[in-house]
Amino acid sequence: MKKTLLVMISPLVLLVLLLLFMPQHFAHPGTSDSENAIEVPTRVPRESNAGVTSEAATAAKVAVSDELEMIDYALSLVGTPYVWAGETPKGFDCSGFITHVYDKYDVQLPHSSRMQAEEGEYVSRHEARPGDLLIFTGTNSQVREPGHVGIVISQPGDTIEFVHSSSNGGVKISQVEGSGYDQRFLQVRRVL
Repeated sequence: MKKTLLVMISPLVLLVLLLLFMPQHFAHPGTSDSENAIEVPTRVPRESNAGVTSEAATAAKVAVSDELEMIDYALSLVGTPYVWAGETPKGFDCSGFITHVYDKYDVQLPHSSRMQAEEGEYVSRHEARPGDLLIFTGTNSQVREPGHVGIVISQPGDTIEFVHSSSNGGVKISQVEGSGYDQRFLQVRRVL
């Protein structure tokens, strides 16, 4: 049901984002493109994970259309099995899934949920947007250290939904609120 709803809503979300971020295509006659132009951030690939600071991670900015493309790609992997230490479409663990998806869009992240929790910049939970990382504890929510990670697919203000590779079902979509992930939630990181 959620997949069907997501497929039905995706084109509408894309249209709204295009209207918000691409107003030059909808300019009134007599206005120049330069009056309606907006600056779209471009992707800044990082050289390696070694010695990368959080400041360098925040420099990795991706255009909105790339974020949506990345989410679509991540969702295309739903159903891929969980494989410990996996980072290929043959199977993923949670951080391997993140590493694989972001690497496809020239954003290199370490293959470790603990290290991914240090990338980018902290964002408050209510500001979580598509492409942000959700950092959770491992299965023992009493141990308040990073142990699981997923990619936000919902819009700010909505119930937070994310795609992730779970040891219980492989790559799938889950939500934070009203689930065990609510107790395991640690933080949101923006790496795009």
